[in-house]
Amino acid sequence: MPSSSTTVISKCTVIPPLKPTPAAVKTLKLSVSDLPMLSCHYIQKGVLLPRPPYSSTDLITFLKHSLSLALSHFPALAGRLVTDPTGHVHISCNDAGVEFIHAKAGHLFLRDILTSGDVPEFVKEFFPFDNTISYSGHSRALAAIQFTELADAVFIGCVVNHAVTDGTSFWHFFNTFAEFCKGAQKISNPPDFSRKTVFNSPAVLKFPAGGPKVTFSGDVPLRERVFHFSREAILKLKQRANSSTSNAAAVNLIEILGKQGNDHCKTAPFEVSSFQSLSAQLWRSVTRARNLPPTKMTTFRMAVNCRHRLEPRLHPYYFGNAIQSIPTLAPAGELLANDLGWGADLLHKNVVAHGDATVRKGVANWEKDPRLFPLGNFDGASITMGSSPRFPMYNNDFGWGRPLAIRSGKANKFDGKISAFPGREGNGTVDLEVVLAPETMAGLEKDEEFMQYVSEIIIM
Repeated sequence: MPSSSTTVISKCTVIPPLKPTPAAVKTLKLSVSDLPMLSCHYIQKGVLLPRPPYSSTDLITFLKHSLSLALSHFPALAGRLVTDPTGHVHISCNDAGVEFIHAKAGHLFLRDILTSGDVPEFVKEFFPFDNTISYSGHSRALAAIQFTELADAVFIGCVVNHAVTDGTSFWHFFNTFAEFCKGAQKISNPPDFSRKTVFNSPAVLKFPAGGPKVTFSGDVPLRERVFHFSREAILKLKQRANSSTSNAAAVNLIEILGKQGNDHCKTAPFEVSSFQSLSAQLWRSVTRARNLPPTKMTTFRMAVNCRHRLEPRLHPYYFGNAIQSIPTLAPAGELLANDLGWGADLLHKNVVAHGDATVRKGVANWEKDPRLFPLGNFDGASITMGSSPRFPMYNNDFGWGRPLAIRSGKANKFDGKISAFPGREGNGTVDLEVVLAPETMAGLEKDEEFMQYVSEIIIM
């Protein structure tokens, strides 16, 4: 496996085109969903692309131009964070710009990145702003793009302040950047910068002198792998979860209604979803690999998009964070003694119950006790699921072909951090980026119940 050695060729600042920013987005106040993320690292996600049929000089010029056009629709990303005298944190849309980095790693090939084993350490060099927490946006750019040339491909890494965007807004911006690069004359889905939402609050989050710190250790040894699940494997997991003792009655009802022609009932609220089934299997297998005592309480934490959970709904392209964390708890012994459907049903019930009232209750609880988001695995028995297979990651076609793979940087990674990506072939396939302690990963790789569903990633 090749060693590191990504060389930075140049750096510059890209600003939006010189035109007035609408008054409505001159300043955007951080919300109840934004503020807790100030102690998290910047989001680092990127796309591996075929080698483009253009010269480096022409391509870099075009990328910078397209990035500038994208920023004209996302002026917040070209701004900086400011804290006002009352302690409220805002985004000042001052057109200070974002960083653009051109780098080379000419000795690296596609085969080096798309290895079937652990994700190579050098992938982290395709992203700037390592170990940068979001509070740093008071002095640093809120976003950065790194374009890295490889021997037979290119990688475009996008880095955005996590107190400014969640995954939905992150991919909205990244997709828009690609859209302009591909030749679009106007944005297809303009962002919504409204701040008249339940997340807008007078509450003030107080910080220690010098700002917050990350809530997890970044120095412990970790392994990282991407596991691929085909549509067939996912459907088998879903069928197994819904056919278990705990869900048999619901499945029977779905089948009866389906035979009567009521197709909409096949996704009735009591049916465990494909992703919940996959998550439950991961929860079981990681818990088993950790060799926890039967009485040890385990936690599976999922980040959920609240845009469609509120009444009235937020705009689907609401810009900012609109997420909450749903923790599901179960003793290790009970989780493993019961079938897959038992754990899947716990996850399912918590997700279904997270409607308008629950979202608003979460906001009210935070306002009573403003606090940073406690990212990490503090008891050795937790799993945190982030990202989503519903994000349009493979829509990032910059004009010379769809992405070959999605990879992420070092940001916000700890034992038990999982990120879900869509599979490249679509059609219900899923990739799970799994970060675990080395001994736990070794146990997971030997777990037949989990590995029977894993397949090789095939690049077409």
